[in-house]
Amino acid sequence: MIIVDDVHKRYMTDRGPGRWVLQGVNFVIPPKVSVGLIGGNGAGKSTLLRLIGGVDQPNRGKVERLSRVSWPMGLTPGFQPFLTGRQNVKFVCRIHGHEDHIEELVEFVKDFAEIGSSFEEPINTYSSGMKSRLAFGLSLAFDFDFYISDEVTSTGDAAFKQKASNAFKNLANRSSMIMVSHGESVLKEFCTAGIWLYQGKAHWFDDIDDALKAYKDTLPK
Repeated sequence: MIIVDDVHKRYMTDRGPGRWVLQGVNFVIPPKVSVGLIGGNGAGKSTLLRLIGGVDQPNRGKVERLSRVSWPMGLTPGFQPFLTGRQNVKFVCRIHGHEDHIEELVEFVKDFAEIGSSFEEPINTYSSGMKSRLAFGLSLAFDFDFYISDEVTSTGDAAFKQKASNAFKNLANRSSMIMVSHGESVLKEFCTAGIWLYQGKAHWFDDIDDALKAYKDTLPK
């Protein structure tokens, strides 16, 4: 279960505090429910994912994670730029208490990411796509109750996109997803419920189709 309680979020700009991206957001995601975040550009979808994943903090309110929640897949989970891909995977494994299975997990991530010899090179030499592949593979190496995804299946060439899609299907059989995707078909495939973000507020819908309809009703005719 994940509880989002009165969450407010805005960012500093060169001219001081910016607008409230999220303002008084409240909802509860029950166990074994996959949720799609829906809204226009700038509605706060990626911001909310980062808050749920713990890589960002609200200005006010709190997020309680009563389940095992991944970092946003495709975002670097504490990668150290001057360490190699291999060293970073070992580093994250140790942080998460998987010291006894490091070599097995390293080989899994290496095979999944498909970045070749770059796996032995520093992260700061990677393209953003390579970092996303590594982070995605590392996310899959751990068992979480909720996996967080922000358009991660759009990373890479056609073969890797298919590989990522297949991985998502396997995850859906055993865990829940919290995801952002501009593809309506992707949301319908993986999500049962929906959260529509509009004007800083979050609206929960038990049915993803109802959330999509609420969003579409606000679009210019």
